[in-house]
Amino acid sequence: MSFSEPAGTAARSPSGARLTVEPISAAEHLAFVRARRSVSFLQTPAWGHVKTEWRAESLGWRSGGRLVGAGLVLHRRVPRLERFTLAYLPEGPVIDWTGEIGAWLDPLAARLKAEGAFAIRLGPPVRTHTWSAAQVKEGIADPGVRRLTDLPGGAADPVGVRVTRALGDAGWLPQSPRDGFGVGHPQFTYEIPLAGRTEDDLIKGMNQLWRRNIRKAAREGVAVTVGEDLKAFHDLYVHTAERDHFTPRPLHYFETMREALRAEDPGRITLYLARHRGDLVAATILVRVGGHAWYCYGASSTEKREVRGSNACQWAMIRDSLAAGCDVYDLRGITPTLDTDDPHVGLIQFKAGTGGRAVRGVGEWDLPLRPLVYRAFDHYMRRREHRRGGGR
Repeated sequence: MSFSEPAGTAARSPSGARLTVEPISAAEHLAFVRARRSVSFLQTPAWGHVKTEWRAESLGWRSGGRLVGAGLVLHRRVPRLERFTLAYLPEGPVIDWTGEIGAWLDPLAARLKAEGAFAIRLGPPVRTHTWSAAQVKEGIADPGVRRLTDLPGGAADPVGVRVTRALGDAGWLPQSPRDGFGVGHPQFTYEIPLAGRTEDDLIKGMNQLWRRNIRKAAREGVAVTVGEDLKAFHDLYVHTAERDHFTPRPLHYFETMREALRAEDPGRITLYLARHRGDLVAATILVRVGGHAWYCYGASSTEKREVRGSNACQWAMIRDSLAAGCDVYDLRGITPTLDTDDPHVGLIQFKAGTGGRAVRGVGEWDLPLRPLVYRAFDHYMRRREHRRGGGR
């Protein structure tokens, strides 16, 4: 397969059926999402309303008139390249990644090039490796292991391995940086399997520190409630950003996010507020699509950290996700470092304490549709990152 110069907007699936790509309505897209057990919230029609700086469209793959795949495409113009757009499918598209992916991605490339895209960026929702919490703990304790990928015995997923190879062979360019974080979405994440488990199972799967902190929050009288006060969350979130040295999103972003996701599904997004004797000590945002729940944002006070409000919020979200029949509770991004001298190791230690497993995904990939324009874009992005780095 080759995506560099697609000749048409249709291809054939392994079964021989003709696949075409065309715009679909938000309603049809949402119906497709609702018929599946797990679809990233970044691939729902509502997410296009959250990312207001992008132009969003829903595309669908049809075979014999039947909708068999869907994707939310975000288009963004780039400074000095206004004639063309970058077409981005975060954590998508939702297609059959177990099949011949050229049959799916060739017509997508043709469609987007015809619309004026100079490149496609996508993040296949496919994993390549998983590591248990016990393996992560052993790796941190071993001075000879510095990264998740150095760990022996990580379970490899043959679909993810094949997709990675196929994308590279077809001219797609990997974009995920070595540390796991970049401009896009993280390649390494942490999740807790919920299917077939009870609350007792989940507690037993946690490490001693997590169990102790959950009990301590209960003893201290930390009360976690589902609330609507985004301003209170945001004030605490800004405080957290100042303490932990990251740039916070503005309040209106969260207001837009809540409005858009709830318009699509009233139970899609939930705000959790943990209070101790009237003081807000932690707050978190949970998003759920089908059987998949995500911890998306969190904030905590510097004062009263000893009452363990963050652990209480996490436990409340895990319990509610289990009660809702979810298969997975997703703690989102981690860096792959296991080096105890790296300040980022605390993130994976915190999440691994819940039990569960670390996951490596296929990551994000770019397909240059107009190579000269893409090279100019790549040069622009590299210069911008260099200027940002020089200013720190």
